[in-house]
Amino acid sequence: MQGIFARDARRKLCAALYQQHHHRLAPVAAALDQVREISSLSVDEGLAAAPPAAKSFDLAYGKPPAAFSAAWDGMRHYGRCYWELSKARLSILVVMTSGAGFVLGSGSVIDVPCLGWTCLGTMLAAASANSFNQILEVTNDSNMKRTMRRPLPSGRISMEHALAWAGTSGSVGISLLAYQTNATVAALGAGNILLYTLAYTPMKQLHPANTWIGAIVGAVPPLMGWAAASGHLDPGAWVLASALYFWQLPHFMALSFMCSKDYLAGGYKMVSGPKAALIALRNCAYLLPVGFIAHYAGVTSGFFGPEAAILTAGMGTTAALFYRDPTLQRARHMFRASLLYLPALMFAMLLHRVPNRNTAKESLDNTAPSGNETSLEAVNDALLETSGSERLEKKKSKRSNPEDYTRPPIAYASAAPFPFLPVPYFR
Repeated sequence: MQGIFARDARRKLCAALYQQHHHRLAPVAAALDQVREISSLSVDEGLAAAPPAAKSFDLAYGKPPAAFSAAWDGMRHYGRCYWELSKARLSILVVMTSGAGFVLGSGSVIDVPCLGWTCLGTMLAAASANSFNQILEVTNDSNMKRTMRRPLPSGRISMEHALAWAGTSGSVGISLLAYQTNATVAALGAGNILLYTLAYTPMKQLHPANTWIGAIVGAVPPLMGWAAASGHLDPGAWVLASALYFWQLPHFMALSFMCSKDYLAGGYKMVSGPKAALIALRNCAYLLPVGFIAHYAGVTSGFFGPEAAILTAGMGTTAALFYRDPTLQRARHMFRASLLYLPALMFAMLLHRVPNRNTAKESLDNTAPSGNETSLEAVNDALLETSGSERLEKKKSKRSNPEDYTRPPIAYASAAPFPFLPVPYFR
């Protein structure tokens, strides 16, 4: 009985409060009803039912909702198609290896703008190569579950549009590399596009050796980065390239094992079965001395050797388990281990890097005359790489004959603190 009386008291209290404040809640309820009504209408009906303030706001900015929505949808559609044609995640990995090669090939100072141009050009070149690959394999991709939803097999983009994208990205990327870096980098980028398109892509339908050709393609970007930083290819440039080459084989052997049925349906000749596990284990063994070779070549400090060996032993353990028990689960474990191995290896290599002394800037700094002799004649001597004896004779003659010391023709080429001040003499 006491509970019944309490419940009745609560009801009477709520009724009294509602009678007292219902006039405050009425506008809120009306606004909610209007929102529900407008949200259930189409776009045009909603605009007609919208308040005048909303219409004037839309017209003031000149954005017709229907046209703007269509343009936005088109941009999203083609942006997604370009992203998938370029295999953007794979291209980003390629750019990472190229950037690592640039840092390793740099001296004590890293040219950040040149690094940015190198990464951008490499990204466009990789996007072009991947797009051409999908253009040539559109029939095969339509037969594979893993690739049948790509832009070309699914019909989301036309062949002509894809060709235009591939050609434009490739030409712009190679032009950037040629103009902002040097001819060696541009030649490596162009050659890699041709190798990927004309050798690796058709070989996939002919022979399992395509995996080794693809590994060569993947080893070129670090060389591009090194050449962009130093101006040439030193023996140290091949350290990271070799690591990339040997890493790709366990990585792709695991992938070919996991997707063997899909590759067979697409008409690709790939290594599968226990042989793939053996190849993966063998190339993990080839990776073991890479860290010590990097130290011997002067690319990294001595700490990198043991660290690289430990990382390789971790991936090699998964490869050994895969070889012992060639199952889908073991292949998946090795595939994930390879994905973790590469960024860890590059991070350790960059952490223990030794500045490259063979860059053009470092060579110029090493051959520049000492003291305050910064005249144009001295800089020209360093650039022409005259012998040490000739430079010594010129220094002696200048010190003994002050009148023979030539003033620079322009002030900003001298050691004056400001261009409008007189050019000082150095004796």
